[in-house]
Amino acid sequence: QVHLVESGGGLVQAGGSLRLSCAASASGRTFSSYIMGWFRQAPGKERQFVAGISWSGGTIYYADFVKGRFTISRDNAKNTVSLQMNDLKPEDTAVYYCAAKNSGSVSAYYGYGYWGQGTQVTVSS
Repeated sequence: QVHLVESGGGLVQAGGSLRLSCAASASGRTFSSYIMGWFRQAPGKERQFVAGISWSGGTIYYADFVKGRFTISRDNAKNTVSLQMNDLKPEDTAVYYCAAKNSGSVSAYYGYGYWGQGTQVTVSS
């Protein structure tokens, strides 16, 4: 089981940057054994899969709408996963969630059984 807490959200102007962090506390299994992902959900819209990263960080997936702008990374020594967001756009406004899954494909949006509470990102035009 793993408990996830996101931080780093806020209000930023279009073209700006934010860095989201997710701190994990795991029991039974080490953090490094989980595939980690970031999702987002805007008001009135379905949750979107933003990015995923393998246990080692060697395999990474990005949704097309963030490629070239967002970077996912993890630090297994610190039990954290981050999402660096650059060149933010108003359409990136959403609640961003960190999630973990035991196994599966890094590029697959399904299978995530552990979720944080979310952090709000608002991009003004």
